[in-house]
Amino acid sequence: MPTSGAAIAIENKKHLIVAIDGPAGAGKSTIARAVASRLGFTYIDSGAMYRAVALWALKANIDVDDHLRMEHLAREARIEFVPGEFTVMLNGDDVTAEIRTPEVTQAASKVSIVPGVRRALREEQRRIGKINSVVMEGRDIGTVVFPDAQVKIFLDADPHVRAGRRAAEVGTAVDEVVKEMTERDQRDRTRAEAPLTQAPDAEYLDTTNLSALEVEEAILKLVRDRTSNGKARH
Repeated sequence: MPTSGAAIAIENKKHLIVAIDGPAGAGKSTIARAVASRLGFTYIDSGAMYRAVALWALKANIDVDDHLRMEHLAREARIEFVPGEFTVMLNGDDVTAEIRTPEVTQAASKVSIVPGVRRALREEQRRIGKINSVVMEGRDIGTVVFPDAQVKIFLDADPHVRAGRRAAEVGTAVDEVVKEMTERDQRDRTRAEAPLTQAPDAEYLDTTNLSALEVEEAILKLVRDRTSNGKARH
């Protein structure tokens, strides 16, 4: 098993897509960033894209409940990810820190359920996937965005464990997070546009009793197993 600092060399004529789905608090973002770094792939942070659109709407004083205007904004937004880094650019500006404020978080939750916004950002995500090997996480990556991804993983964990992780990240009481997360899970699973669901060909991975490194190694093993000439490079 390679150490946490090892890189994984993947030789493939086609661009490789690693799709990671799962509910909030399952560890998707942390794991996706780590796996992308190990593979040398571009990390597409789907949540950051919705946050970037939400930030632009707030700055432009656009009502996030105005679905038509939000779709137009999403189609006009130039959202870029700096290769090898976790920087998020919006229309040429670094908004990495700005998109993580509580105000943007709340607005992004509404923006992410707008069908037109999801369609617009999906097109951009696919464009990035055509020119780069990518690791992408979200709630509909393996089912809708990249249904033909070579590697699909559905990360999950006990709801209370997920809530505890999220509470530790944001410094909020666990009980509050449990309530918020339960509502979000329900909203994600029942929305009309691209609901959260496990793709039939996705590997289910319960992270409840696994460390971040153990999850990372499990996914890298999947990548190697599904890439005939992939090999670890120390």
